[in-house]
Amino acid sequence: MPRKFSARWWAVWLALAGTAALASPVLTATAVQATVSFSVSVGSCVMMILGARRQRGLSAASWYLFAAGIALWVLGDVVYGIQSALVATVPFPSWADGCYLGSYPLLVAALFLHARQRGGLAGGTLIDSAIITVGVGIVYWALMIEPILLDDSIPVLARLVTAGYPTAGAVLCAVIVPMLLQQGARTVSQWLLIVGSLLTVVANGAYTLIPLTDGFAPFLFAGYLLAYAFWGAAAMHPSATLPPVRPHDNPGRGRLLVLTGSMLLVPAVMLLQGERAGGRSGWLTVAFGSMALFVLVASRLNGYIARVDKQAVLLRRQATSDDLTGLPNRREFERLAATAVTRQPCQVVMLDLAGFKHINDRLGRAAGDQALVAVAGLLRESVRDGDLVARMGADEFAVLVCDSRPGEAEAVAGRLADLVRRPVHAGEHELLLSARLGVSSGSGADATELVRRADTARYAAKTGGGHLVVYSAGLDEQAEAAERLGADLRHSLTDGDFHVVYQPIVELADARTVAYEALVRWVHPVRGFVSPADFIPIAEDNGLIVELGEWIMRTACRQLADWQRDRPDAPSYISVNVSARQLSEPGFAEVVTGILRECGLEPRALLVEVTETAIFGGGVAIEAVEALHRAGVSIALDDFGTGHSSLGLLRTVPVDVLKVDKSFVDEITGTGRAVIVDALIHVSNGLGLRAVAEGIETAEQAGYLRELGYRYGQGYFFGKPARAEDSAAQIVPAVGELLDQGRGHQAP
Repeated sequence: MPRKFSARWWAVWLALAGTAALASPVLTATAVQATVSFSVSVGSCVMMILGARRQRGLSAASWYLFAAGIALWVLGDVVYGIQSALVATVPFPSWADGCYLGSYPLLVAALFLHARQRGGLAGGTLIDSAIITVGVGIVYWALMIEPILLDDSIPVLARLVTAGYPTAGAVLCAVIVPMLLQQGARTVSQWLLIVGSLLTVVANGAYTLIPLTDGFAPFLFAGYLLAYAFWGAAAMHPSATLPPVRPHDNPGRGRLLVLTGSMLLVPAVMLLQGERAGGRSGWLTVAFGSMALFVLVASRLNGYIARVDKQAVLLRRQATSDDLTGLPNRREFERLAATAVTRQPCQVVMLDLAGFKHINDRLGRAAGDQALVAVAGLLRESVRDGDLVARMGADEFAVLVCDSRPGEAEAVAGRLADLVRRPVHAGEHELLLSARLGVSSGSGADATELVRRADTARYAAKTGGGHLVVYSAGLDEQAEAAERLGADLRHSLTDGDFHVVYQPIVELADARTVAYEALVRWVHPVRGFVSPADFIPIAEDNGLIVELGEWIMRTACRQLADWQRDRPDAPSYISVNVSARQLSEPGFAEVVTGILRECGLEPRALLVEVTETAIFGGGVAIEAVEALHRAGVSIALDDFGTGHSSLGLLRTVPVDVLKVDKSFVDEITGTGRAVIVDALIHVSNGLGLRAVAEGIETAEQAGYLRELGYRYGQGYFFGKPARAEDSAAQIVPAVGELLDQGRGHQAP
């Protein structure tokens, strides 16, 4: 059949079968009633079989069992009809009752499989269902089943069969309740199934309580037929094939209200029985039922308590420990430290991993997490019994050294520093790490103050380039001074207190200026001149170097554009230093190329100077350098030889210019250690790089470097950094004077 028609077939069936079931009591012809009843019953079986064929597993099995149960019920109708035609009064019980009662185990099994498939029998829902079922069962027993079984005027078999119908209804109710209590949204198919099952339970109760007269019987049978119609529609509805929703066991107010009502059924029955004639009641049944309800409710409450306790433990663990390493977190460390310092002398060691960001950038966060786990394991295994290790966040760890003597924490810190220097494994990578450590101690200081002091010392080690710093009061003064300087830096950047100066880069053969290096200077209105060595590290740390560096680059590029427009001897390019923080900024290469377009310069007019340290860790910094080089911007490796000194950088990084540090140029004269500058010019020539010697201060140095093969130089001998308007007027020695002063110099 067409797909669209198949999707609506359930509604067509429900409308036709439901109308026929509701109309059957008013049909006068017995043959017509029988035909309608038979058609609805058989049609329901057909609908269930068709629905089962679209499904698999337990869902298909449940509908086949439904179909079998209703088929047995139809057989009972056929038997009853034949008996009615043969005899004037059908005996009770009859073979038809056997068919009817025999269908209930199949229907119960079908509902059980369906409830199990949809998660209705999971967790506390099963206990809740048992509570409600026992409560309803007590009512059934007290009001229906027990009076029938104790009625001596009725034959035993008749009593058993009559009591069988409400008993079957109670069992049917036991498997319907889990479907009613299931948490979450129900499908249309589930609602149709529940309505049909409830109609059957109601019809069973009516069959037991109300005399089965000729006038009432058609309405009772109509209830059963309507249940068939709903069951058939449930099997055919498209939602019957949907996968089950994962159940969750949240009690909810509605469920608790139902459980409370079920508990109140027992005293209600007792009150009712007490008012009945002769005080005769099934006290024993009610008593056992009450005890069963109590045990079930207690079990349910115990389940709630156990689950709440488990969740409380989980939440407490999450609130006090680090998810990645399992170590205590900052909050738990401070809590435990606060208790420890009141009992014994304690010291705190704060530790972070140098260059850890580069691991994340280069190898990914998964490798970084594995490295942190490895370091946490090393720290945990290396501390003394009674000491405490915690992860304070990111790559920061803390160690509480308890019952310590003066200087003991320093020894622990030194041991930890040596330990962290060992290779650690992060997946398939073997990493070499180093740590910066701060140590704090002091009598009378609370835990929070000890942590702060250790953190201050660690920060001093980080900014000072050291590995271990012990806290002293002077560090607070330095930190406060740095904070004030950082605040002033922010204001000066807004107020325009910075300016750019330019130092010439010359060709050693004739001292002709070929380029300028742009350098920043800060003249504070109160502090006066502030050295770049003082404010650049602070700008790096608080992030202002990004904004400041962009301003320097834009200013320098505009100045070069002005020179090239106005001066016939304009330099061919401008050199600008770029920090590690700038290189790590997303879109840095786009910012640089945007400035060049804004100033009308070609990319080759800019030389970006980066340090070995800035790009040694790889990752985002290398990607930024490569993007700039692809755009046509030249790259210089500044202060070469003073950082990590890895010659491999010259092969892996797109470098055009090698700037030889001033410290090597200073060693040329009088020390006999010119081997480094000699080696570097050979390396540069071999790799096709331009070498620029920095820090040239004498004619002797300039002459010797020229003899070694250096073409370019920079230093106070050729000119100090000056403002743009003064740079063209700088005095540069004549070529002859340069050659005269450098002539006759012999290599040491």
